[in-house]
Amino acid sequence: MAERLARYLRPGTLSLPALPPLSLYVHLPWCLKKCPYCDFNSHELTGAQPGGQLVKGVPDEQRYLDALCADLEAALPFIWGRHVHSIFIGGGTPSLFAPAAIDRLIADIRARVPLEPGCEITLEANPGTFERNRFRAYRTAGVTRLSIGVQSFDDAKLTALGRVHDAAQARAAIIEARSAFDTFNIDLMYALPGQTLAGFEADLHEALAFEPPHLSIYQLTIEPNTVFAKYPPSGANAVPDEDTAFDMLDLITTRAAAAGLERYEVSAFAQPGHRCQHNLNYWQFGDYLGIGAGAHSKLSFPHRVTRQTRTRDPMNYMAQALAGHAVVQDEEVARAQLPFEFMLNATRLKQGFELARFSERTGLSLAAIQPALAAAEARGLLARDFVRAWPTPRGFDLLSDLQGLFLP
Repeated sequence: MAERLARYLRPGTLSLPALPPLSLYVHLPWCLKKCPYCDFNSHELTGAQPGGQLVKGVPDEQRYLDALCADLEAALPFIWGRHVHSIFIGGGTPSLFAPAAIDRLIADIRARVPLEPGCEITLEANPGTFERNRFRAYRTAGVTRLSIGVQSFDDAKLTALGRVHDAAQARAAIIEARSAFDTFNIDLMYALPGQTLAGFEADLHEALAFEPPHLSIYQLTIEPNTVFAKYPPSGANAVPDEDTAFDMLDLITTRAAAAGLERYEVSAFAQPGHRCQHNLNYWQFGDYLGIGAGAHSKLSFPHRVTRQTRTRDPMNYMAQALAGHAVVQDEEVARAQLPFEFMLNATRLKQGFELARFSERTGLSLAAIQPALAAAEARGLLARDFVRAWPTPRGFDLLSDLQGLFLP
């Protein structure tokens, strides 16, 4: 570890004028059931009960918390003196962990790293793990924001997605979240197997009827190494074509705006004052320390930007983290790769980015992206002034084309 830190701190070709804000990501990797579209590092609980029934306690829960604590302690020299601006507890299904476990986790973090006043602490929750007053107990433990993986209010679509909850559980979870939290998020998916525009409109109408402070929307995509990649939905249950998916997205932007939700990122809508600060830090090319099985980190130093990855298998992670060796991959981001990595995030934001932030976060001159900025502007994908650059509506619709112009 000392050798790695010395390598991070040696002189280099970059010169960062200041270190960016730092967030903390905590990965809790278990689920009741692995969804057929999911390519995240999630692992089905051994002996999980079918039908979305709550498992009473995660095996090795306390040992995993011990491992997270050891992982964080081993990382402290790399973030020494820095304050954490936001925490995101993701998965997997973090709400499988008991409120007492989340209370312990947050207390362990507070004891080891200084948190900014008003630090946002988000917990991902699955309606299939919902019990009355459970969400309120998370709030008491220190969670300030809940993100609920609803995905759909159509029971047939939830079954097709392999979700362990039904629509009634989703509604009950949202109602409980509204009573326990000042801010919460609903995750909603579109372009589901066999979904029509009218069917999605019904899902969207129900989601907006709950007046969520934040709404995240995701198009179902078939990812490699998933069950859907091996057995793709077909026939009457085929995934809608791109034109229908675009119609669904247009419907989202129109209806969300009418409901007072501003689209501030390509897949995120929020009421004023309810933007997700943790995700904003990602998109603004801030730093994040990731702890937990398979977690990723991006950490900046005065002369370089680095990335780390933790070991993926939960059992192996616990053994390695408790021995002080959770990191299995550690590399410096190549100078030539930094412009693309910055723009891959910054162009997701509707308001774009301040031009000065590029140099501040990458240590490179703005000249490194001037040709690509000019090409994007000429194609109508991006607009800019002397202070800021932002994607046009066309650039938002053709985001991959815009981002591709910044590839090294």
